[in-house]
Amino acid sequence: MKLVEPPSCSSPSAIVFIGKNSRGNWVAQQQHGLYGGLFVNRAQAVKYALFENGHHPETIIELSREIELDIGGTSPFSAAATRHAA
Repeated sequence: MKLVEPPSCSSPSAIVFIGKNSRGNWVAQQQHGLYGGLFVNRAQAVKYALFENGHHPETIIELSREIELDIGGTSPFSAAATRHAA
């Protein structure tokens, strides 16, 4: 049995969120906005996420809600949190 250590927030294999944006395109974005992109299908978004995070599928999270690409260094959840807090 191989033991797998959970990813740490400081590791190069940071969490990558994937999901669809308001226009139906697939988005892949690193949790802190360090990298990301728009894709025509889920397979390409996952392929990109795996390439960028060092092939760590356990750090990819698919969102059921819309996600907009924002590579300005903010979390994809920050806008939603701000809207719900107001």
